[in-house]
Amino acid sequence: MITPEVADGVHFVSHAHVNCYLVEDEDGVTLVDAGLPSMWPMVLRALEGRGRRPDEVRALVLTHGHFDHVGFAVRAQREWNVPVLVHPQDAHLAAHPYRYTPQRNRFLYPFTHPRSLPLLGRMAAAGALNVKGVGDAEPLTTRTALPVPGRPVAVHTPGHTDGHCILHLPDRDTVISGDALVTLDPYTGRAEPQIVASAATKDTHQALASLNAVAETGATTVLPGHGEPWTRGAEAAVRRALDIGEH
Repeated sequence: MITPEVADGVHFVSHAHVNCYLVEDEDGVTLVDAGLPSMWPMVLRALEGRGRRPDEVRALVLTHGHFDHVGFAVRAQREWNVPVLVHPQDAHLAAHPYRYTPQRNRFLYPFTHPRSLPLLGRMAAAGALNVKGVGDAEPLTTRTALPVPGRPVAVHTPGHTDGHCILHLPDRDTVISGDALVTLDPYTGRAEPQIVASAATKDTHQALASLNAVAETGATTVLPGHGEPWTRGAEAAVRRALDIGEH
């Protein structure tokens, strides 16, 4: 499986509108987010396509603890003996990835946004309703380069969840934005830079405020948790997201 290189040494695995990333350097691979359960064999094929072995994965870093980012995390933890890192404020959520209360009812929201129904249906078919939480996660430290391949710098960006973090790769002019900024919202079907709808966000006002941290990276490439990579600069993406606002 040949995965697209979306930034220098960063490769993209996407399925059912959910993304995860392989960050490579000479020391191995950092996996960012664990998508949905059915993405496990895709990640294995992606590693093989890069000439990498599973034992070269040094860490799994979670941008946050929602079910569609934790999908195969417990399997990676057990089968690869790989550490899973998440911000301490999302550790409980990663262990119990359905136990959260969004700003609006996530079950009713799709009926007022019918374009979302095919997207959510694909996510469900890919295992979104059968995710096991991951316990024993290690704390993700922020504002300093992590001792994992790619040396990403985690920046706390609360709002979508309490412990959401983006990962800045300054030497690659790239930021992995997770769900702090997406280019496709599964809950509305809208495809452009934005925060995730209130149906899946804890605090949209806080999420909008956290966009400043995305813009401050100055990165050219933004790699979201949902939707296509954005290559026209973090500041431009944030301006568009602020124009859309909360929804």
